[in-house]
Amino acid sequence: MEWEAVLRNTAVYPGTFDPITNGHTDLVARASRLFDEVIVAVARDTAKRPVCGVDQRVELATLVLADMPNVRVEPFEGLLMNYCHAVGANLVIRGLRAVSDFEYEFQLAGMNRRLAPDVETIFLTPAEQYAFISSTLVREIAALGGDVSEFVHPEVKRVLQSKHCI
Repeated sequence: MEWEAVLRNTAVYPGTFDPITNGHTDLVARASRLFDEVIVAVARDTAKRPVCGVDQRVELATLVLADMPNVRVEPFEGLLMNYCHAVGANLVIRGLRAVSDFEYEFQLAGMNRRLAPDVETIFLTPAEQYAFISSTLVREIAALGGDVSEFVHPEVKRVLQSKHCI
């Protein structure tokens, strides 16, 4: 039926995922229960200068999220709203860890709404035990020889410890 296509919700969760953390995984798991399809869109071009290359970040995210059948991981570049239209997504997921994230995310959501009024932004918060985790902190802890086991998947930890980002 025609109305079924209208009800299908495809959500894009964009980010650098450098590395993907348990906080990211928690948000994807929550989103996968809410939406028909979740696309984890790993940013190829970013001002953040990722430590790991996009192919490795996609590979790690795919491995970590493999048990979620309605989730797929792929790289993207360019304007997020153009990507959403290209993949038929009508939702963007953004994570809010703390009040400090809100102002930037609110501004970003407003700009995205101006660029693509047909794409809604949904804010999700991680479980309490993940609210303080950021990829930046995880990279720093790993680089200084600290244990990141409680923050990332074991394979992500192995890559960070071996410093084999490609």
